[in-house]
Amino acid sequence: MSASQNGNAPIVIKIGGSTLGEHDTSLSDCVELHREGRRVVVVHGGGAAVTDWQRRLGAEATWVDGLRSTTPESLSVVVAVLAGLINKELTRQLQSLGAQAVGLSGVDAGTLCSPISDRIGLVGERPRCNPRTLRWALDAGLLPVLAPVGLANDLSTTLNINADAAAGAVASALGASSLIFLTDVAQVLDAEGMGIDSLGAERQRELIEHDVIEGGMLPKLRAGREAYGCGVQVRIVDGRQPRVVRQAVDGEEVGTVLS
Repeated sequence: MSASQNGNAPIVIKIGGSTLGEHDTSLSDCVELHREGRRVVVVHGGGAAVTDWQRRLGAEATWVDGLRSTTPESLSVVVAVLAGLINKELTRQLQSLGAQAVGLSGVDAGTLCSPISDRIGLVGERPRCNPRTLRWALDAGLLPVLAPVGLANDLSTTLNINADAAAGAVASALGASSLIFLTDVAQVLDAEGMGIDSLGAERQRELIEHDVIEGGMLPKLRAGREAYGCGVQVRIVDGRQPRVVRQAVDGEEVGTVLS
């Protein structure tokens, strides 16, 4: 029985470059779930690679609240690295592991659209997902791999979209059962550096106001709150740990769950 026939809600997995290490099993976990008939969507980042290429070309990356400020010149690098190099390499790796993967970007068929940011350049801070193309791919038995670039609402330009924000929009639009953020820490940490098992909205606000949570964790929590509000179970886990995707999907107590 196919996933679409048995009513399986999709699983959205956000992969960042920092989580694909020597002992990482995230991609093989995705392939294993796909082989079982689960409807898996991978949304990937690649900020480190974008920064590396910007520096090679003599530009410095700047950040605001965990989001990359994007000029017209740097947008070309963002699109080339995310929708080209990283997307196609991840798609190749997933196929080498046995999945029928298809690489897409948020530009394709208007899958991701957003107003243009009024503070950090050509960035889509509030993306919305049109899930039609992703559903088509899932219904065809494919494993979509989505690069986080999209369109301005007025189609005037391509936009850089934070991968966490993109993953949250995709999970919400697809009615996903789970959204799993893979990062490079075991859990979200409190002010004493202790891991948090379950993190509600009020405590999130408190930790952010006191600068305990900052940087790249901020867009994960923003996107996670939105997806949680749409009925999606959200976990932030250490993508470097073997089998962590499998454990999160199976409901084991790993990482930090948003509540």
